[in-house]
Amino acid sequence: MDDARELLGGFARLAQALAAARDEDARLQVAVTAAVELIARCDHAGLTVNQKGRLVTRASSDDLVCRANQLQTELGEGPCLDVRRDQNTLVSPALSAERRWPAWAPRVHHDLGVDSMMSLLVYTDEHSYGALSLYCAQGSRFDADDVAVAQALAGQLSVIIAAEMQIDQLGLALHNRTIIGQAQGVLMERYDMTADQAFDYLRRLSSTSNRKVAVLAAEIARTRQLPEPG
Repeated sequence: MDDARELLGGFARLAQALAAARDEDARLQVAVTAAVELIARCDHAGLTVNQKGRLVTRASSDDLVCRANQLQTELGEGPCLDVRRDQNTLVSPALSAERRWPAWAPRVHHDLGVDSMMSLLVYTDEHSYGALSLYCAQGSRFDADDVAVAQALAGQLSVIIAAEMQIDQLGLALHNRTIIGQAQGVLMERYDMTADQAFDYLRRLSSTSNRKVAVLAAEIARTRQLPEPG
């Protein structure tokens, strides 16, 4: 019971720290640092993104995760390359005996001093955002409780990233809408167009020039002139 209360308290403190973080990168860093604190046998943690077969570490508790990811990219095998929605949690209790990654596992075990690892997909119904990578130092192995806590933390990470993406998309949409409105105002003032005519003009120009409406609108708002023919 005391362990459960302590864990709940840890997640409560994590929620407060996430709310206080200044941006998405800071929130991800808070989350991976919390993984080392909340998961009993976790010594190293990081969030990894797979970009066309190249693994990029977005946040990590230390350099070990980056080095392990570099090895996965170099060798073309490893848990972050394999984790997917239909198998969203990969656990290797003993890397010294791991057969799924015959080149990567022994390198990580011997070179980086790791005995056990987990890779958990961070995703929502609409998107996959990467993998939460967790490692035990030699002499320690993840158990079922560690897996349960890690899955809860991966779920928390997916909420963070999804929320940030929605905020970014909303901000971009509002910015574009403002710029288009400014361009319409210029066209209405200088070329005696109505609002509808100005918007139709922007759409036609976008189609014929193969440039986005928002890009054309920004140019018109800045120069107060029609764009040069492209």
